Amino acid sequence: MSLFKKFFNKEREADLDKGLEKTKTSFFDKLSRAIAGKSKVDDEVLDDLEQALIASDVGLDTTVKIIQRIEDRIARDKYLNTTELNAILRQEIVELLTENNTADLEDFSLPSTHKPYVFMVVGVNGVGKTTTIGKLAYQFKQQGKSVVMGAGDTFRAAAVDQLKIWSERVGCHFFNKGMNTDPAAVAYETVQYAIQHKLDVAIIDTAGRLHTKINLMNELTKIKRSIDKCLPGAPHEVLLVLDATTGQNAIEQARQFTAATEVTALALTKLDGTAKGGVVLGISDQFKIPVKYIGVGEAIDKLQVFNKKIFVESLFK
Repeated sequence: MSLFKKFFNKEREADLDKGLEKTKTSFFDKLSRAIAGKSKVDDEVLDDLEQALIASDVGLDTTVKIIQRIEDRIARDKYLNTTELNAILRQEIVELLTENNTADLEDFSLPSTHKPYVFMVVGVNGVGKTTTIGKLAYQFKQQGKSVVMGAGDTFRAAAVDQLKIWSERVGCHFFNKGMNTDPAAVAYETVQYAIQHKLDVAIIDTAGRLHTKINLMNELTKIKRSIDKCLPGAPHEVLLVLDATTGQNAIEQARQFTAATEVTALALTKLDGTAKGGVVLGISDQFKIPVKYIGVGEAIDKLQVFNKKIFVESLFK
């Protein structure tokens, strides 16, 4: 491994450690109280562990699954002491993420088989969707890739303006057709623009809120179909952006958007501002969608690719 890569990995891990600080403090305070004075993992410890996981917004269904796995280990091994509990929890959470198709990403590399590589980015207003697009574009630019941002949220002037500011900040192309235009047409023409200019990546924003679920489903389906019409097989990624600070609300948002369109990856923002980092586990487990990106700070370079092993190691430090 090169010295630069070693330095980058250390810096990334330090950012993640800092970003998960609130979640770790909350969870391990509860876990420490659960095992205080105990020599073995008994029903009381498991009940307290269950409460600690739920309080970290892992979610009831996923929490029950984790507890069941630990109970199975106890039954198999006949005995489990409290000093082993952290190691067992770590193993079971990594296994859970593996089952949910979450890969261990090392960097922001994209498959070379698609040019342009097209992202369709979805999520409600206020979750950090536009900021994530900007940070994602920045990472691709750092790799020497050419990028265009498409302003497909044509219902809010602020969304178009904010995306334009990000494109100028990152130094990438920007495509828009103005306010109140057809988002599907914007998506189509953004991909067309990327093809004509031989760009590597096209990232298309979409509206964060459409009055009813039916409208949301219809609009996102129309946008996706329009992109495919311009470039068969695209979008190559439908990225759902969720705000980790909203905890269980993020799970409800995931439920609505996965019903509206075929979401292929998740981005969790604002992990540094919450004690609810466990929501990463709950969402991945419930929807079987891989977590690809996490936001661990406000700076432009604080979007990370998600590596489950590094994430879990950081969580248990």
